[in-house]
Amino acid sequence: MINLAQRDIAHSLGKFITTALGVGMLIGVVLIMIGVYRGMVHDAMIVPHDISPDLWVVQKDTLGPFAESSRLHEDLKYSLKGFLGVKEVHPLTFQSLQIPQGKKPIRVFALGYEALSGYEPFTLSAGREIQVPHQEIIVDTKTGFKIGDRIPLGRELYTVVGMTHKAVSSGGDPMVYLDLSEAQELQFLFSNEQIRNDRTRGGNSASTSTVNTFVLKLEDGFDPTGVAKELERWKHQEVYTADEQATILTKNLIERSAKQIGMFTVILLIVSSVIISLIIYTMTIGKMKEIAILKLIGAPNITITKMIGQQSVLLGVLAFIGGNLFAHASAGIFPKTVILVPTDAMKLLVIVIIVSILASLSGIRTALKVDPASAIGG
Repeated sequence: MINLAQRDIAHSLGKFITTALGVGMLIGVVLIMIGVYRGMVHDAMIVPHDISPDLWVVQKDTLGPFAESSRLHEDLKYSLKGFLGVKEVHPLTFQSLQIPQGKKPIRVFALGYEALSGYEPFTLSAGREIQVPHQEIIVDTKTGFKIGDRIPLGRELYTVVGMTHKAVSSGGDPMVYLDLSEAQELQFLFSNEQIRNDRTRGGNSASTSTVNTFVLKLEDGFDPTGVAKELERWKHQEVYTADEQATILTKNLIERSAKQIGMFTVILLIVSSVIISLIIYTMTIGKMKEIAILKLIGAPNITITKMIGQQSVLLGVLAFIGGNLFAHASAGIFPKTVILVPTDAMKLLVIVIIVSILASLSGIRTALKVDPASAIGG
């Protein structure tokens, strides 16, 4: 029995493979977009995982410190430390900065913490922690700086003393770490000109004794949800557990991007389906005489349908293999993290097979309409 897919491979191998690879690039882009979404979720959770608190205390009626602006007075830490069940309280600041790197500045996300407290909201890959709370900085390898480099920030020069690896913000910007007091100056201290203008207007410049959040570690045996409710009741601030903050990050910051990625993925799958459909239709038209002969000798419609479906599925599977190779080969060149998961690929393979079967329907319909008599003479 004639197999249309085998015939195409035997007589037009280059065309069949080239077509499969062309569709495969579309499928590879689908895999990469799924990987980009997984990378966004991964990046969003790097800093919270490194900080690893039981509770986040932020400004009342905000989702801060990542999803919204949050400002709290630093002296709140003393009353938080005295609360039942609270073991450690660490004030933190977060801010985006532009720092010079060669001829072009780079965007970083700066975390300010109490450097001499023994608390380390990062994982060092090289160098040491900050030992002098003045003009020392820890940076991620993604910034391109090395230990010993000097970085101008604000009115000071900072020396790189430690390095992290692949520590980025939810937006993919590399992390840098400063002592809390210097981070507060960078974020909250106005320039001399602004201070003079405020005094002329009869106002006061903002105090630098402000932080964006307090992260709390609890004593063993205390339920984070219960402590959070008590803190909200008595301290009149918003308090989130680690799980709640993770939900805020993945839902509020990533949900819209996830919808966009999902829309593009559906569009690419539809385009792939249309291309496969056109290709199968064209290949079927080119073999109308062979199909007519099959019908003339009594081949049932199910046999013809199966042959065209096999051809379409084979094309889809080859496209998937090519797309998978393309995705893995190109994932490393993207500026943001791309995480390719085997289970995603297997799910996509099932979708590709279904799409290929649906795409073969136009060719099958055309083949079934062939008049067996056309095999004679023409």
